[in-house]
Amino acid sequence: LGVHLQPAFIRLPVLSRGLRGAPPESAKTLEDKLRELSAADPVEARVDIGFRPSTTKNKALLKARYKVWRENKDDLDLAERSRSGTLKISYEEARRNWLADEAPNHMKEIADHYGIFKDLYAYGYFHPIMNLNVYYEHDAEHVMPVYHGNHILPSEASQAPSVSFDSEPDALWSLVFTSLDGHLLDNDKEYLHWFVGNIKGGNVANGEVVCDYMQPFLPRGTGYHRYVFVLYKQEGLIDYSKFKLPPKCTSLEQRTFKTHNFYEEHEKVLTPAGLAFFQCTWEDSLMDFFHNTLKMKAPTFEYVQPPEYIPKQVTYPHREPFNIYLDKYRDPRDLREEVCLKRLRKLNPLEEELPMPKYPNIYKVPPGTPSWLVDEMRKERFRIGKYRDLRPFSLYPEAEYEDPKEKALREQEQLEREWAEGKRKKPEKSP
Repeated sequence: LGVHLQPAFIRLPVLSRGLRGAPPESAKTLEDKLRELSAADPVEARVDIGFRPSTTKNKALLKARYKVWRENKDDLDLAERSRSGTLKISYEEARRNWLADEAPNHMKEIADHYGIFKDLYAYGYFHPIMNLNVYYEHDAEHVMPVYHGNHILPSEASQAPSVSFDSEPDALWSLVFTSLDGHLLDNDKEYLHWFVGNIKGGNVANGEVVCDYMQPFLPRGTGYHRYVFVLYKQEGLIDYSKFKLPPKCTSLEQRTFKTHNFYEEHEKVLTPAGLAFFQCTWEDSLMDFFHNTLKMKAPTFEYVQPPEYIPKQVTYPHREPFNIYLDKYRDPRDLREEVCLKRLRKLNPLEEELPMPKYPNIYKVPPGTPSWLVDEMRKERFRIGKYRDLRPFSLYPEAEYEDPKEKALREQEQLEREWAEGKRKKPEKSP
């Protein structure tokens, strides 16, 4: 008897419009879906708490700029000077045009990039329509300006800066200077470094000093900190006796401040109009400031790398070099201490440290040396792996050291400048 096999059939569902989505007459359009994805939560929607920048002025400037652009496009002499690198542009005139046109929008974008508004007002933001000029005196001839995120050292900002802005004679202002990242106990709080209120006509020197100036300070090892100047326009005289601090106050508890709470309390009489901020890093001069001014030890932080996953140690690991396997389960600080002591044994405090040989591995290895020890000797000679701490290093940058990448860029710019001025002949490209 033979067995007759029937062919197997797989029943597939019939494709219908319901499997691919709703019918066109009831389905959402692409615009509806994009609108739903980009819709902001009404609770978390950002609120403009400042003055609205002028739009009529921008339209007039755009028309004038377009007219100048059309004229410059047909100017052959201007194009030739631009190609040859002899075209001179007035920085002051370009800055005046920028301040009158796109400065508020650009400053707002920069502040958003650095998270200034988020940490100051949570969901509030504003366009800095007032140009706030802040300068720290560097010496008798030079000053250190505060722009929008530039780097200033604590020693350069040890004294109160010079602040100026254009204002009507009878207008009243308040200037607040706080640190967003430097609070030692609460990450959501700030330190009040300077507060001058009831400033009449832009004369900061004649304003009411609510809080004396204190220089920027920050713990060691915490990276860049943001320090922000905010200029508020007042609707009238304001009583700041609640925020008044004793002269030359050094109590960090009394200087604890929260801009969001301060503005929420005075939002009916204060409107933010100007903004300037800089970044600051640790400097050795802060050691004296912590000890002598704040009367405390300088806090120090160290970044701890997340621990690498290491399998549980076994007594007899299979196909694992024993020296590498054992070092894997040791404390990294013990390994660095061992290498550091090895380096100190080779140093003489009365003699200069010898540099690494040009060919470290040229010396012969004694015969009969096991292979694992040969590998350790090679790493120690080249100062790689766990022996990288054998290299000479310094906490202070060398005066004559220049980064190789920056040096190459500088030399390339010098060559291009000499080619443009005709001092050096540009090499011809090979066919």
